[in-house]
Amino acid sequence: MKVVRKILNWYARLAPSRGKTSPPYEHVVQIGDPRLRKVSDEVPVHLINSDEIQQVIKKLQYVLNKYGSVGMSAPQIGINKRIFAIQYTSKQLTATPSKSIKSAGMSVIPFTVFINPTLKVVDYQKLVHREGCESVQGYSADVPRYKEVEITAFNERGLSTSTVFKDWAARIVQHELDHLNGKMFTDLMDRKTLICSCWEEVNLSKGKVVIPFYPD
Repeated sequence: MKVVRKILNWYARLAPSRGKTSPPYEHVVQIGDPRLRKVSDEVPVHLINSDEIQQVIKKLQYVLNKYGSVGMSAPQIGINKRIFAIQYTSKQLTATPSKSIKSAGMSVIPFTVFINPTLKVVDYQKLVHREGCESVQGYSADVPRYKEVEITAFNERGLSTSTVFKDWAARIVQHELDHLNGKMFTDLMDRKTLICSCWEEVNLSKGKVVIPFYPD
C-alpha cells in the first residue's frame, strides 16, 4: 500500500490543477473509474440531433484523433450513453507492419458513429489477436473475438444503419460495444498473455519509465 500511495502522490504532483472538470472529457478515463463498469443508457432517438448528443459525438471524434485510436466509446470520455465511434485511417494503415495487416485483416475504416448499437454474430469462429485499450494504458493481451458480426444502430444523423464487419473491423466494434456494457478486454483476455507494452524500456532505463495518460 505504501508503494501505491507513493505512485499516486507522484502522479498527483504532475497535475497543474486539482479543480473539477466535467464530462464529456478531452481525455480518456482509466480502469478503476466506475463509469467503465456501468451499463450505459440508451439514447432516446428523438434526442440524437440535440446539442447534448452532438457534443458527445464531436468530443468522441476529437479524442479519437487526439489519441490516434481506432475506437472510442462514450463511457471512456465520462458519458454513460450507448454511443461509440470507430476509425482506421490510411495513415494508420501505412504505419502498420504488413505482416500485421495481413494476419488481422486490417483495412481503412472511415469515421463511423454507432448509437444504441446491437450485435448479431455472423461467423461464430473466434480469432485471437493482441488488444490494448486507451483506458488500460500501457498494457495489452491476447483476446478472442468473433470473426464476423453485424451491427445495427443509428448514425449521428439519427438514421438506422446495419453493417457487417469482419476480421479487424469486427474486433474493434466488439471491443467498443463491450464498453457500453461495462466490460473491458481484461475480462475476456488470456490472463497469461497480459504484458506491460513497454517492459523492455523499463529494463533499459533501469525502471525510470512513466506511462503518459494523455498524448503530447
